[in-house]
Amino acid sequence: MSENKEKINRRGARRFLPWLIPSLFFFSWIVISAAGLIPTYLLPHPHDIAETAYAYIFGAPGGGPYAGRFLSDAASSLLRVGCGFAVAVAVGLPLGILSGRLSVIQKLLSTTVNALRAVPGITWLPLAMIWFGIGMKTTVFLVAMAAFFPVFLNAAAGARQVDPLLLQAGAMMGVRRLRGTFAILIPGAMPHLMTGLRLGLGISWAYLVLGELTGVQNGLGAVIMDARMLGRIDMIVVGIIIIAVIGRLADRLLQGGMRFCFKSARRLV
Repeated sequence: MSENKEKINRRGARRFLPWLIPSLFFFSWIVISAAGLIPTYLLPHPHDIAETAYAYIFGAPGGGPYAGRFLSDAASSLLRVGCGFAVAVAVGLPLGILSGRLSVIQKLLSTTVNALRAVPGITWLPLAMIWFGIGMKTTVFLVAMAAFFPVFLNAAAGARQVDPLLLQAGAMMGVRRLRGTFAILIPGAMPHLMTGLRLGLGISWAYLVLGELTGVQNGLGAVIMDARMLGRIDMIVVGIIIIAVIGRLADRLLQGGMRFCFKSARRLV
């Protein structure tokens, strides 16, 4: 009985552990706001943030400056992130695997990729606006550019560390190259692949906001930019919290999708 209680307590502690830092942050926020240590025009009270968030998410359209806009803004941002991230994965994943396995591809791409990686993402913004204008294409371009590098580099590192003897053994047993890629190479490189995909998805949200600060009408980044112009600090904080929540959900969805598609991903903690 005591062992069962200890196991239950450990499971409860593990479930609570991820919420420890957010809980401490929220508690500190309440204490600071209640004590008036920071002016409300710099950091509004959590109650005010909650009211603004409720109006933004559940309010009737037209009931306020941002009431009822959440669904359209979230849909626009998710579409931009999804398209940009998909482009980055479609290009970066195969090129990274090829670069990790073939020295010719590695030598061909290394100089170009590392040179472009050194260029700050924000410097692409003026050029993207000239090429694509303000809107969907510019944001997708920025997201794809930003997410490409972690996906590519981690795929290359993962493919490079797979023991060639495993592939040779598979070939001796009649495993063809395409099947060996999915049965041997990708499972062996899965920790790096998962890391690259998660990093790429996380940075996609950062560059989404950058792309939406250019003057688009809908989107979570556009709301934050508009709130800054109007001095609505509460709406800025709401936008940041919503992006953090959606980003975390997207990360969990990515991990779940990878575990559903690949057995090797299920072994990752």
